[in-house]
Amino acid sequence: MQKRCLFALYSFILIFLLSGCGQEHHESKDIAQRNENIIEKSVPREKDETPEEGKVAPSELSGLKAHFIDVGQGDSTLFQFSEGNEDFTILIDAGNWTGDEVIQYLRSHKVSQIDIAIGTHPDADHIGQLDQVINTFNVGEVWLSGNTNPSQTFQRLLKAIDTKKVDYYEPRMGEQFEVGPLHIDVLYPKTISEQDNEESISLKLTYGDVRFILTGDATTDDELKMLQSGIDVKADILKLGHHGSSTSTHPNFLREVQPAVAIYSAGLNNTYGHPNEEVVNLVQNSTIQLYGTDVHGTVIVETDGKDFKILTKKDGTITPSSSGSATKDEVKVEPAPIAGNCIDINTASIEQLQEIMHIGPARAQDIINLRPFSSVDDLGRIKGIGPARIADIKSQGLACAGG
Repeated sequence: MQKRCLFALYSFILIFLLSGCGQEHHESKDIAQRNENIIEKSVPREKDETPEEGKVAPSELSGLKAHFIDVGQGDSTLFQFSEGNEDFTILIDAGNWTGDEVIQYLRSHKVSQIDIAIGTHPDADHIGQLDQVINTFNVGEVWLSGNTNPSQTFQRLLKAIDTKKVDYYEPRMGEQFEVGPLHIDVLYPKTISEQDNEESISLKLTYGDVRFILTGDATTDDELKMLQSGIDVKADILKLGHHGSSTSTHPNFLREVQPAVAIYSAGLNNTYGHPNEEVVNLVQNSTIQLYGTDVHGTVIVETDGKDFKILTKKDGTITPSSSGSATKDEVKVEPAPIAGNCIDINTASIEQLQEIMHIGPARAQDIINLRPFSSVDDLGRIKGIGPARIADIKSQGLACAGG
């Protein structure tokens, strides 16, 4: 059985002392049990290999959802799957500290327990709401790279881990874990030296025959080091590093991963220029289907361990357009109608309203109580919704006010 080190983090100073804890291991414990407005695209996989020894056969799997959550200029991915009567949830990154989109999204999907919450690196746009996650939900373990940050966001995270006495771990290259039917390979880092982005926790997650790779903000140099490790990096879905920035997605890395689908997380019209035009061209000219949260909203991958399909909140085109052709069979994409392709704040249900940024259960009920609204700007009547949040809601492009 895979062994790992699990321990509680009790103070900020321990984060420095525990980075070398990998020498002392304990048996891995069994982790305890714990409607979409979509556009759908089916992506049947080419069966080019058999499952690796020790992996769960696809015929035995009940299904997995990977949610690449639209958190604006930030990052957050949620994995949900089951085995028998046991449900599993893994959260990788938790958006920016300025919002609560991750908390609201988890609540809207009835999440109550998170088995592993991972902060790929201590930047505020990746661990921003992780302290809220720990304080709001029952979190079994927290994984961090071991690198530190003087920011208040990072200090709040450490305090939450300490207060809630959550098990803490720093994964390292070459380690392997089994979480129910999901197999996890740690691709990076091997060691740490306070280089936050460069030493992001990078993972390959395998569910039956379907494989995901997520690399946080790891750079092209780090991607090449992953290749040099000899670990198999072939995958079906690749989360582009650093929001599609030019600092990530080395051509050699992309060639070795050979994904059918690439996904990036970025804010609409962000000031960083994400995704980078050259990266977009590289991906699309490699006949890889490209999705971005700035264009498609939340992107969900559903898989039975054999094939997978892509579900998006919005249709859209990422520019520049691809000059290549997709390698997988595609189904014509049609928007799923809901109040004319938007969520009408004057008629939507309480569940539908919670799909709108910054709208949780309480605010959704306030909207229902105060209807009708003359426009989205009129949401300023709701307690806690000011001009900045109205701007966020408008940029999300999901809310409208019908007659």
